[in-house]
Amino acid sequence: MDIQELENAVALLIEDMNGDLGDSHEIYLRLQQTLAGMRAMGMPLPEDLVQMEQELGAEFESDAK
Repeated sequence: MDIQELENAVALLIEDMNGDLGDSHEIYLRLQQTLAGMRAMGMPLPEDLVQMEQELGAEFESDAK
């Protein structure tokens, strides 16, 4: 993914979260994928999205137990 594609993915993800489209697990997986792409390109990560990734990850981890 190039920078423009990552920016578009983040924008779409935020739009979906605001519109409550999809389930939270699907959003979590998309968020992980988008942030992984940003990490791979050395881009700065939006702190709010990193926090959301951590919170959703903890939620799904506790649900799995």
